[in-house]
Amino acid sequence: MAALNYYDIILKPVITERSMNDMAEKKYTFLVHPEATKVQIREAVEKMFDGVKVTRVNTMNKQGKNKRRGMTSGKTAKTKKAIVKLTEDSKDIDFFEGL
Repeated sequence: MAALNYYDIILKPVITERSMNDMAEKKYTFLVHPEATKVQIREAVEKMFDGVKVTRVNTMNKQGKNKRRGMTSGKTAKTKKAIVKLTEDSKDIDFFEGL
């Protein structure tokens, strides 16, 4: 696979009730590229958002579900979710403001 650029790593933010409650503790949740490492995720967040410093990155892999449509069967795409914890003196991510 080709090298991943920082804008290819973070696909979209996860906006759920739990992720909104975690924002008070400076934890932000993103869907990321399935082959991205924790170091790559940390660098991508720090490059995309100015004044942000990452303390910790936790990742979760979710395998694709089996789906059927008539006699044909297949799988949905596998996904990876990352929870990024920021430092105390770090700025908040402005993307989530007003949600």
